[in-house]
Amino acid sequence: MRMQTTLLGAGGLALSLLASSVMAQSLTQDEINKLGNELTPIGAEKAGNADGTIPEWTGGLSEDAGRMLEDHFSENPMDQEQPEFTITAQNYQQYKDKLTPGQVAMFERYPETFRMPVYPTKRTVGYPQEVYDQVKRTAGEAKLVNGGDGISNFAHGTFAFPIPKSGAEVVWNHNTRYRVNIKRWYMQAMPQTNGSYTLIKLEEEVGYPQLMPDVDESQIPNTLLFFKQRVNAPSRLAGNVLLVHDTLDQLKEPRMAWVYNAGQRRVRRAPQVAYDGPGTASDGMRTSDNFSMYNGAPDRYDWKLVGKKEVYVPYNSYKMTEQGLKYEDVLQAGHINPEHTRFELHRVWEVQGNVKQGQRHIYAQRNFFMDEDSWMINLADHYDGRGTLWRVGEGHLAFNYKHKIPGYAIETLYDLLAGRYIALGMYTEEESAPQFDFQPNYNQFTPAALRASGVR
Repeated sequence: MRMQTTLLGAGGLALSLLASSVMAQSLTQDEINKLGNELTPIGAEKAGNADGTIPEWTGGLSEDAGRMLEDHFSENPMDQEQPEFTITAQNYQQYKDKLTPGQVAMFERYPETFRMPVYPTKRTVGYPQEVYDQVKRTAGEAKLVNGGDGISNFAHGTFAFPIPKSGAEVVWNHNTRYRVNIKRWYMQAMPQTNGSYTLIKLEEEVGYPQLMPDVDESQIPNTLLFFKQRVNAPSRLAGNVLLVHDTLDQLKEPRMAWVYNAGQRRVRRAPQVAYDGPGTASDGMRTSDNFSMYNGAPDRYDWKLVGKKEVYVPYNSYKMTEQGLKYEDVLQAGHINPEHTRFELHRVWEVQGNVKQGQRHIYAQRNFFMDEDSWMINLADHYDGRGTLWRVGEGHLAFNYKHKIPGYAIETLYDLLAGRYIALGMYTEEESAPQFDFQPNYNQFTPAALRASGVR
């Protein structure tokens, strides 16, 4: 596999940062030397916390943590573990300093059913050595442009700003995190207040230019990824296909998107597939930029780096990856079944985004809580124009120890006002778990290929 070569960013690390500037400062050599020493190779604090409730990072789970099973599934390496305690509506006040406003709101919205089983913290995330080599080699080269809306000096790669000093840099770390080509089949559902739902079956292919041998990276230096998503069920939606070409600087070159409508048998440009445009087959329960917890151009927000804190986050969610787990056992009224969730105490970066003057978005404010070991958003609080906490997002992270890459076992977005939610990414009843040995070519991601992809 060819390695992603990132040109990385600037910043300093502190336990409580209140910086709001979006302009990068150059890294010193002393700061860069911390990577792989007191910091992990991608910029997290290597040491555990003073209380001993967060352990030292020692490299993550090894590839032999469990057996590979059929159809790309793997064993749950923590299936014998039990929670140390459970946070409920009756006791959450004693843990409130390590909960987000969204989590507190969930306890208050669903006092009888919402709970958080808390397990011992395991810092399982680790990456291939070539990722670490690249981050160390290129640290400090990426620069924010357009006030943080894009990046310059950035070749296709990972972790643009391993030692961030601004909120924009932290957001870019999520958008440029280490990922590989993937093909997957999964379910999406939007349970009603009474718990009833229809399953939406989606098929997805994602390709990264630097990992596609027939793509000349020099001709598309601003391209981040190619994304194709097809609806396979229910029959009324089957055959509709979405294609996206995402860019690093979307002000310089906006995201390009097309949709194939199976009923009309037509391919059309889809500028609405961005920002707060409706997500695919989501019944209005998520925006386009809610997918993967957050994606796309960050230019509609001013991003403030609130700081780093310890929070109980959904982590090592291997129960949600176990082959044969029934969707009906996960999906229930109000929120997913807590029996299958796992929360751990981890250090996270908090970033607050406020809509810029002159811009618009249905979320006037959004707060992201991002895992330091993966730069992935674990939790996200979304506020409406009145300042009311509206939607609460959870990214239940699970580390694929065979391919050394973290991902979301399930994403949820709870609408506190409507009493409904959306859950997506479930694959435990599918014929295959996500396939990381997918080898796409560019022709699969052209508008001309859309119609063929959408034939029912």
